[in-house]
Amino acid sequence: MKEAMFYERKAGDTVKCGLCRFRCLIPSGKRGICMVRENQGGTLYTLVYGKAIAEHVDPIEKKPLFHVLPGSRSYSIATVGCNFRCLHCQNYAISQPSGGTLEIMGTELSPEEIVANAKRSGCASISYTYTEPTIYFEYAYDTAVLARAAGLKNIFVTNGYITPEALSQIRPYLDAANIDLKGYSDRFYKEVVHAMLQEVLDSIVEYKRQEIWIELTTLVIPNWNDSDADLEGIARFIAGKVGIEVPWHVSQFYPTYKLLDQPRTPLATLDRARQIGKNAGLRYVYEGNVPGSQGEHTFCPECGELLIHRTGYITASKLAEGKCGRCKFAIDGIWL
Repeated sequence: MKEAMFYERKAGDTVKCGLCRFRCLIPSGKRGICMVRENQGGTLYTLVYGKAIAEHVDPIEKKPLFHVLPGSRSYSIATVGCNFRCLHCQNYAISQPSGGTLEIMGTELSPEEIVANAKRSGCASISYTYTEPTIYFEYAYDTAVLARAAGLKNIFVTNGYITPEALSQIRPYLDAANIDLKGYSDRFYKEVVHAMLQEVLDSIVEYKRQEIWIELTTLVIPNWNDSDADLEGIARFIAGKVGIEVPWHVSQFYPTYKLLDQPRTPLATLDRARQIGKNAGLRYVYEGNVPGSQGEHTFCPECGELLIHRTGYITASKLAEGKCGRCKFAIDGIWL
């Protein structure tokens, strides 16, 4: 165990965690919503430091990040635990408590070993992903500091519930994030995610304010967040509050975990979502989980030239130092 960052001691050995936007008030002997931070006699500990439940070498496009070092590989790690309770969680076996508890599993893997493994594997970045990186912040932070010194980029794949003070702490070492904007109604976030929409919207704006490159992902679920009102709301929010240069990934849902009563997202719905994004003025809107779709490609927003062709992952690129090879328009992102 390691003493946690971002907490305050309160009366009676209670502590208030300041890592995520739930800001849990945790009595002694109890854990926060994430199930991996425990108060022991007035001291808050992280239970997952150095305990990796997953480690893989992934294409950067899998995160998905389409405007960060395209074609490169990212060393991806996770611990158990999450601060959300999504009914459609794809990694529920390692993120969600069972029977009200969460077993702290994982293989001992130090930040130094992660960085060494990433370098040895030829990766250009380290991604903190699969579960929620915010809840293993101390582990990610120590790794990110070493990774930056070793010339590697650092990436969060996140639900967007980190507090501004925690984000500011890791900001000097965090290069990019893919943030899930899971829906655009309070009802969806309350019933499907068990969180608050406004907190996520505020967090997305905070990432942008702190000048971290972001891409947003919405898993489009039939009858839950696929209405024109929902999709247009997200598109308007991105264009008006975040920036038209921020890529929006609209991805296909398939039934999983506790959300088994809805069908796989029709391709026509993703096409509609993509068009809604483009109509709102967004430069880059992508369709995810549908290899072979035209919606996977990157086109120049200025002249329409096909710049990056993808079938699942990157297959060909016409970018020249981050610019369109035809009209020289500067394409937004982090390029090799």
